[in-house]
This record gives sequence, C-alpha cells and structure tokens, in this order.
Amino acid sequence: MQSVKAFAPATVANVSCGFDILGFAIDAMGDVVEVQLKDGPGLRVISIEGDGGRLPYEVEKNTCTVAIQAMLDELGQEVGMNIMLKKGLPLGSGMGSSAASAVAALVAANHLLGEPFEKKNLLPFAIVAEKAACGAGHADNVAPSLLGGFVLIRDYHPLDVIKLHVPQGLHCTLLHPHFELKTSDSRSVLRDSVSLKHSTIQSGNVAGLIAGLFQEDFDLIGRSLRDVIAEPYRATLIPGFYEVKEAVKAAGALGMGISGSGPTLFTLSKGAEASESIIKAAQEVYDVIGLGVDAYHSAVNIRGAYVLE
Repeated sequence: MQSVKAFAPATVANVSCGFDILGFAIDAMGDVVEVQLKDGPGLRVISIEGDGGRLPYEVEKNTCTVAIQAMLDELGQEVGMNIMLKKGLPLGSGMGSSAASAVAALVAANHLLGEPFEKKNLLPFAIVAEKAACGAGHADNVAPSLLGGFVLIRDYHPLDVIKLHVPQGLHCTLLHPHFELKTSDSRSVLRDSVSLKHSTIQSGNVAGLIAGLFQEDFDLIGRSLRDVIAEPYRATLIPGFYEVKEAVKAAGALGMGISGSGPTLFTLSKGAEASESIIKAAQEVYDVIGLGVDAYHSAVNIRGAYVLE
C-alpha cells in the first residue's frame, strides 16, 4: 500500500457548560487527507485545497505534519511521506478545523504504516498538533473528531478521555455567520477566576447534560445547555447572539451555544425535523442585522475519523 486517504469530521467543542472538557462530532462536513509513501525520509505537504492559500506548507507549522511527526517520533522511525490536504471546513469557524486536519492525517498515516497504534492511542499526537496550531493542547476538538460521538476529557495528567452515550435522534444544527473570530480574541475576554456560585451552577449543568445523554432525556439536555463561565463574555463578540438564541429556541431547539471559540453557533434538537425551522428563524435575525450565515444540520457522528476505501 503506497497511499491512503482518511476523513475526519467537524466538531463542536465546549458544548455550552462543558468548557474545555466536552465535545462532539458531526456528520455534515470534515477534512480529507491523503498520505503517500515517498522515497527518502521526511514529511512534505505537497498540496492544500480549500484554504484560500492561508495554511502553511512548513512541516513544523502544518497540523497534518506536526501530528504525523509526533507519531513517527514515538515509533522511532524515519519514514518519507507526502501529504495532500483537502479542507472541507472553513478556517477560524469554531468547527474544529485544525483538529480535523491533524486527525485525518494521523488516521491515514497510521493505516499506511500497518496500524501500529490503536485509534484511541493516536490522540496524544493530535493534541501536539493542536498546541502547534493555537498554542494550547486542548483535546475537546481532536478527541471527538478521532473517536466520534460525545467525548468527556476528564483529565490531562494522565490523559483520561471517556466516550459518552449519544441518544437516538439527537440532531445538531450549525449556524456559521460570515465573519471570522480568532481563538486568541475569544480567549482574551475570559476571566482568570470563577466565583463559587458560578462554579456550582456550571458543575450542575455539566452533570445534568451527561445524565441527560445517558438517560435520553432531551428536556434535561436542553435545561443543561447553559454556560455561565465563558458564554457571557464571548457572546459580546458575536453579533445578534442573544436574538438568535431566543429565536432558535422558539423554533424548537433544545438549546444553543457557541461552538468552540466561535463564531459558529450550535443548536441541539430532538430529531432533524426542527432543523428547517431553526435555520429559518436564525436567518431572519441575521437578515435584520445584515450579516450572511451558512447553515448545516447533521446527526451526531458516532464513527469519528475513518479511512476512505
């Protein structure tokens, strides 16, 4: 085998109350990476599509090559590989764009090498790539992109990642307003400390969300999609946030939050039927604001990343 392609899905990180510890994958979109063996050692990015010329080709900066190099370093091998990246996710969107690239590259390269690592054991290498991309090695995008479904990152030292139950019929709608919000800007507005009151509220909502997933209690899931730590500050960076939130909940959404660091917003609903009404309600708000929006709806992806045959 000389060439392998892999797909890694988009993700929603934080999931409102689960700041930096919860994420889930979606079916609607993702990245594709092809990895080819080449003569001589070393990694090389030979093509990138769909990024508007913005992503780096340097191996020490591109998340695909950073992730693969971390894996090869762990194996103690020098293998020559060409990498071709096809972006299916907009950059700076809050949909886990850098994570999907790294994960797809890892799954393809691991398969090309005869799968020396189990899928779950690729996660540390993806975290290395995330750190290279945004300065922080968070797993709430790479873990669900790799493993699929809802994922809880309980701890990093040592890394403890738990897959959660996904209720049958749980559906996601993504709303991507036409502007870019840098992760650094979203991080900069956050506070360094949290009050005991807000910590208690947030803990209750995280517990309620996880209980709602396992009990398939959609009302409990909706009540628990409340973030009192990050959302109040980040919402100020997203035009029309509270107007959209009110509109989509009236249209049938269980709740709405910021996907990752934004500006994409996510809603959850019971079944796909509400998606059309949710999208229409959101578009009406954005029309008043004068801001374009792309909308996607999808079941929760429970498969994660996979090799394309």
